[in-house]
Amino acid sequence: MTDSQRRGRKIMMTPGELDAFLTTQRTCRVATASADGTPLVSTLWFARDGSSMWLYSVVRSRALGGPAPRPRVAIVVDPGEEYDELRGAELSGRVQFVGGAPGRGELCTELDFPKTLFARKNFRLEEVSHDGRHACCG
Repeated sequence: MTDSQRRGRKIMMTPGELDAFLTTQRTCRVATASADGTPLVSTLWFARDGSSMWLYSVVRSRALGGPAPRPRVAIVVDPGEEYDELRGAELSGRVQFVGGAPGRGELCTELDFPKTLFARKNFRLEEVSHDGRHACCG
């Protein structure tokens, strides 16, 4: 094991620390690739329900894939201004669109719980109103 691997293990968050970190942070960077393979990175707010990251964006944004959603995603959550404050979490996986067709922002009761989490975390409200312009994916 190299010194950099040892350092990585020392600074790696425990599952509890990761949960607490993701619960308190609100901004993430979402990386996907366009249909032609061009990398795309967008900054979004998110909510987490313990097992899924819920992303909330304008339905036609590149982050959610617009009319042609892309299922593979990498997400980075990283606060800190000064070098010694930097820390973060990198997650990767597949996006699963829940309810309705992605890119249309249709009303979907399956999203009531994550939308409530998102409203409480990011707006200090009990709910966000459905406007047809925004959608969630997890």
